[in-house]
Amino acid sequence: MSPSTLVRDARRSAGLTQAQLAERLGTTQPVIARLERAGSNPTFETVAGALAAAGYQFELRATHVGLSTVDEDLIRRQLALSPADRLRALDRQITTMRFLADAGAQARAAHS
Repeated sequence: MSPSTLVRDARRSAGLTQAQLAERLGTTQPVIARLERAGSNPTFETVAGALAAAGYQFELRATHVGLSTVDEDLIRRQLALSPADRLRALDRQITTMRFLADAGAQARAAHS
């Protein structure tokens, strides 16, 4: 969520107008309008102050997600296929693996 949306949603949820939020912050309504404008790039302190004035606490945290060896995009693409299409794809993979196994066996036999 963008800072502008975060501030606007908090202000509205608190039932405040831009002018009321501005008064609480000791600023003017046009300043709040600029803060809530898409593309605004306020500092952390500015957003935290605006949220506090609307009765919210701004928390920033980092959550370790770890490194996954699972290709989630591949899983999503597979799940988007119909069951019949997934079975056909699996059949093609099995055919390819058998071909590669046979080719490897022939190459090893030729070099023995």
